[in-house]
Amino acid sequence: MGSEGSTLLEPLWQGLAAIDPSAVSGSVSCALPARYEAVKGARQFTGSTLRQWNIPELLDEVALVVSELVTNALRHALSGTASTGGEPERPVRLHLMRGPSRLVCAVRDPSEVGPVAGEAGCGEESGRGLHLVESFTDGWGWQPLAGTPRGKIVWAVFRLPDA
Repeated sequence: MGSEGSTLLEPLWQGLAAIDPSAVSGSVSCALPARYEAVKGARQFTGSTLRQWNIPELLDEVALVVSELVTNALRHALSGTASTGGEPERPVRLHLMRGPSRLVCAVRDPSEVGPVAGEAGCGEESGRGLHLVESFTDGWGWQPLAGTPRGKIVWAVFRLPDA
């Protein structure tokens, strides 16, 4: 997975019925500062949202994926984009959307370069994140953003448990 699509989030619907915007039962987002501490805040935001949406059984998997996507955005997309004083810029944004049968996590960042799964050696501390994302989700991908601001969205989808 992880391939580009022709329209925003189009690959998300591979093999699944498209979500009618009127059927979305919940949608939230939060801006994240350009600091690694933002990963913890993103996990907390995700946990709070999933508990509010009454789907805490997805918390571990979704929090892990959110951590990986936000870490990647901070590590690879923010080099040279942080502000030079005052309030830090918030160019990374986490979006969570709940539809009738799935949950979507999306992370927007200012880089136009797509994510690439790494090949980590046994002793290396990084390079496994996208492999984890692929293992714990029902699909993931990315889409460049057109217009302003430029950048991309990396998304992951989870099927909701049967009611």
